[in-house]
Amino acid sequence: MRFPFDQDVKKIGEIFRENGFSLYLVGGAVRDFLLKSKIHDLDFATDAKTDDVKRMFRHTIDTGIKHGTVTILFRKKGYEVTTFRIDGKYNDNRHPESVEFVSSLEEDLKRRDFTINALAASVPDGKIIDLVGGKKDLKRKIIRAIGKAEERFSEDALRIMRAARFSSKLAFDIDGETFSAMKRLAQNITSVSKERVKEEFYALIAGKDPVKGLEAMRESGLLAILFPELKETIGVYQGGVHKYDVYTHLLLTLSYAVKNEHPFEVRMAALFHDVGKPETRREDTKGEREYTFYSHDKVSAAIFSQIARRLKTSNEEREKVAHLIENHMFSYDSSWTDSAVRRFLKRVGKENLNDLIDLRIDDEDAITGGRGDRSNLLALIERINEEEEKGLAITLKDLAINGNDLKNEDIVPCGPEMGRILSLLLDEVIEMPSLNRREYLIRRAKELASRDSQ
Repeated sequence: MRFPFDQDVKKIGEIFRENGFSLYLVGGAVRDFLLKSKIHDLDFATDAKTDDVKRMFRHTIDTGIKHGTVTILFRKKGYEVTTFRIDGKYNDNRHPESVEFVSSLEEDLKRRDFTINALAASVPDGKIIDLVGGKKDLKRKIIRAIGKAEERFSEDALRIMRAARFSSKLAFDIDGETFSAMKRLAQNITSVSKERVKEEFYALIAGKDPVKGLEAMRESGLLAILFPELKETIGVYQGGVHKYDVYTHLLLTLSYAVKNEHPFEVRMAALFHDVGKPETRREDTKGEREYTFYSHDKVSAAIFSQIARRLKTSNEEREKVAHLIENHMFSYDSSWTDSAVRRFLKRVGKENLNDLIDLRIDDEDAITGGRGDRSNLLALIERINEEEEKGLAITLKDLAINGNDLKNEDIVPCGPEMGRILSLLLDEVIEMPSLNRREYLIRRAKELASRDSQ
């Protein structure tokens, strides 16, 4: 089996060869090709030094000269090429003290993390080269460190997290010796930047089998170190309709999000939607059930927000998932009035509705073993569609006035107060759609602003 390079890459390889150098595709692209998976980035390695590469090609970018990386611009495309290298001594579990450029592909491959990521394909002929047993481990579906696992993890502690991530991405098991080293060195993950941890964790959640990756984190000790809030859900008995503890329920909800092919934000919300239950669990003094978990939805959203800030996620990423978690406990029945349906839609937002429904489906499936009753959710969606077809005001943009009107009428300047008044006006219009008239809303806005100033 040979890697199917296109004509442009073959031409680049020929240029290297004509100048006395070799060129190889390395890493994930070769692995994914052998797995018949979608190939993303192409990374190349060569025995040529950066000056040699820049001499061979007219247009290049100094992407990372210190680490031997140059981007070749060839026929309107960019190709990143790195000189073979070995890393010097690691003192901080993250960065080598020095980098030494070498002429041996074997030395370069042996410095990498796992055998399945150290496969290469020669350019231009596409011949697959395996010097560390990566093809065998692909067949065995095993994540195994190259050489001595402790040495690989000591070089870069993020590799401990990457092992769990690849376990999720590929649904592979982790080799026994590699896993033992993960457990012994798990504490070293604290030396890694939160941004790098976040990148690996999000990739884990987006993988083929995130539950496998999370369980690898739990058994290795990574979960307790990085996400103690999730660790605290283990063994927390719920009672009632729940057969499992909170932790198992969270994993089941996530697994159904994967099975139901729901988007990434729903997967993340599924994992954390009940993380506040340990904090809110109380014995039920009324005797209706063993425990209550009042406000666990709000507490769970707050805990997730803390975790997201710790991982330095963007505000948009954090707020979207936290909003789904905070609103996941809605319960619809046919007694809802039309205005109640509109209030619900205003609260959750049209843009979040599908994801929230998905989360509720996954939650119910986790409780019922995939036999959740969707009839109420379908009825709610039908009611929402009916309200939207009426063309009534549900969001701020549906109001007969906007912020510019309030500003032009000298009612209130831009800022939080303007938003608050518009929201109050929308509440009134949702209850009584006939009030959505410019004259009334301007008058009412003046009343609200005047009342607040007294």
